[in-house]
Formats: sequence, C-alpha cells, structure tokens
Amino acid sequence: AACDDVFTPTSQLLTAVMDEPLTLARALLVQFASLLTTVAARDQAKSLANFALERIQPRRVSFEEQMAAIRENLCKLHEEDEEWSLAARALAGIDLDSGVRSVDETYKLATCVKIAMLYLEDDDAVSAETHVKRASFLLAARDTDGEANTDPRHKALELQYKVCYARVLDSKRRFLEAAMRYYELSQLPSGSGASDRQEDGKAASDVPRVDDAELMQALEAAVACAVLAAAGPQRSRVLATLYKDERTSRLASHAILERVHLGRFLQTDIVDAFAATLKPHQLAKAGDGSTVLSRSVVEHNIVAASMVYKCVALEELGALLCVEPRVAEKAAGNMIFERRLNANIDQAAGMLRFVHDDGDAKTSWDATIARVCAATS
Repeated sequence: AACDDVFTPTSQLLTAVMDEPLTLARALLVQFASLLTTVAARDQAKSLANFALERIQPRRVSFEEQMAAIRENLCKLHEEDEEWSLAARALAGIDLDSGVRSVDETYKLATCVKIAMLYLEDDDAVSAETHVKRASFLLAARDTDGEANTDPRHKALELQYKVCYARVLDSKRRFLEAAMRYYELSQLPSGSGASDRQEDGKAASDVPRVDDAELMQALEAAVACAVLAAAGPQRSRVLATLYKDERTSRLASHAILERVHLGRFLQTDIVDAFAATLKPHQLAKAGDGSTVLSRSVVEHNIVAASMVYKCVALEELGALLCVEPRVAEKAAGNMIFERRLNANIDQAAGMLRFVHDDGDAKTSWDATIARVCAATS
C-alpha cells in the first residue's frame, strides 16, 4: 500500500484487535510493535504508535508488556528524528513498578538512565534529574547484591549513570560538585591500557574501560567546572588536584587552570579563549546581565588581589577588575558573607580590607613577597 494509506487501514486493524481474545490480541500487538520501525513514513509510524497506546490505555493492565514494546519503538522513532524530549517521554510512560508483570532490575536501571540521557540531549536538566535520582536509588538497592555487581551490564549502566549525574550537576550550575564527578570519571581505566584478561582467562576487573579521548573530555569538563565554581577553599582544593594531574598540561584550558590555581590575575585574552570552549548553559546570562564566567572571573580576581594587597579602595578594585565599583563591592560582600573571603568592607572610607593570618612580622613579610611574585609572574 502507498504511504498515504498506511495509517487508516492499520488503525482500523488495531481497533479490531482490541475485540479479539486476550491471548491473540497480545500476540498481534507484539507483532505490531516489532513492525513499527519498518514503516517508511516515520510520522505515520509515530501516529500509529500513539493511536495504539490510546486504544490500549483503558485495558493497560492486561497489555503492559505490549505497551512497553510499543513505547520502546516509539522512542527509537523519535531518536532517529532527534526529538529527544519526545523520545524520553515515550520511554517514561513505561510502568516500571507494575505489580502485574515482573520487571528486571537491570531493565529498570537501563530505562531510567536512558530517559535521563535523552532529556540531557535537550538540556532539560530538571526532568533528567528526576530519573537520575531514581537510577541512584536502584543502584543503591543493588549494591547489596554481590552477583549483580559483577554483571558487565550493571557496570556499564553505572558508568552511564555517573556521566548523567555529572551532566545534571553541570547543567544546574552546581559546578564544584560537577567538577569532582567529572574528575572521578576521568580517572577510570583507559581502554587502550593493559589487557582485560588475567592469566587464568578471567576478566581482570569489573571496572569498565573508557577510550582515552573520552577520559580527556571528562578531564576538560572537570577543569571548566572548577574554573566556573564559586571561589573559596573547596574550589582551591579541587583546582590543586586538577593542576597536579599531569594530563591537564595537554588541555587547551591549561593556561587558565594554571593562573587560577596560582592565584594570578585573569586577563581578558585568556578569559575570552576559555569562553570559546564553554557550553551554552555555561554562558547563559543572569537577570543582571552577568554570566557565570564573568562572576567567576570577578571573584577569582578579588582573591588574587587579596594575595597582593592588605587593603584596596573600592574604586581602585573596580578598575582592577574592569567592573563598576558597586559590582566589585557586591561580589566581595557576597564572598565575605559566605565565608569564602577573609576581609571586611569599610563603606565610609570606601575600602576593602583583607585579613591575613601570617604569624610574626618576618613570616608576614615573606608571605607578602611570595604572593606578589605569584600574582605578577
């Protein structure tokens, strides 16, 4: 039949199928689901899938297996057209907690991870997080099952879950947590490393191996998130860990990582080069017109200033940071309030005074020289 004639006769057949005995109807619907992806006109295939789901819905308890098969293939059709959110919603309609049919725990985990990955393709971190949390619960429940932990499928799904979780944290601008998660991923065994077999022929490890390129991509993402994270002691520790990793010297972002870790001022050219490597959500503007990157740069440069000055006029600080004095004062105030900067603001005198605990005078003098050298080198 011509493509234009596919929907009408098939929808009539589906209507008739629902009046057949249960066993026959189930068998026919399974066959229908398997043929969905073979329909030449994908739009009609999607319409037929949705029509079938609508017709089955009143009797969904009797056809849960068949509805799941239809939804899985509807998801594939949407994926082929890069309709990520529609694909995710098709898959999310599957009842994973049914009391009627037995659903394998690995299948539940795979479905949750798949849905999260699809939502992330459309940068929908809020919807993805719901399914990431459910996957987390499933993983925690399986951790008590020693046999499940040796299942290669389980390990692969656990890796996919970790990637999704890191991406959710990144998309929700929880950059410090995201940086730690990305760095954890970057430390997985390399796929080009030692043999996967032991001398006795058994698997050497149940930890999945990852391509070198993907490991470097995770490391690059870790550096980007660490630089974008709010300045403070926790961020400094993450930056130190990344800087000590010899692999970061091969990254395009190594220049900014080095300057941020060593507390040096960030110049416009370095910031612009780094901005060119960021993802759209990392460059999104806030209500006041600032970006996450501009905020991060201002806060970092305030910390860099604290390594050179004991006190600085807010006017001078604004000029140093290339922002309005009120912007510099607000940024410093937020950092002080959140205990990320040891300083105080004298608004009457228009001064920002940094508090240094360097011990005796000789130690203080040596520390000041060290800070100046680090900031100006």
